[in-house]
Amino acid sequence: MTPDTNGLIWMPTDGFRRAVAHKASTDQTSIMAAVQRPIALACIQEAAPVPAWKTKPSWFLLAEEDRMINPKTQRFMADRMGAKVRSHHVDHTPMYTDPNLVIDVISEAAHETLSR
Repeated sequence: MTPDTNGLIWMPTDGFRRAVAHKASTDQTSIMAAVQRPIALACIQEAAPVPAWKTKPSWFLLAEEDRMINPKTQRFMADRMGAKVRSHHVDHTPMYTDPNLVIDVISEAAHETLSR
């Protein structure tokens, strides 16, 4: 992927089916491609401020079938965060391909955090 003249990076239409959401339906990937927002190259290059995971409890849904972020990299990130890890056979977009799983992880985080 190459930035356009405005420094924006767009996912090619077939990229959603092949890499981002290979477990999603054709209709879902078509919609993702149609409504996508590009990534600004400047955003990728800018240093992030202090991340919230350094001071707050964190949960991490590790997508074992992710083709965008290697699961080993995800594990590294989750371990660095000290996150509670839920590992599942999902792609990069579990909110489309397994929304109930995403709801379960969010509910677990909310329940455990609010009951403290």
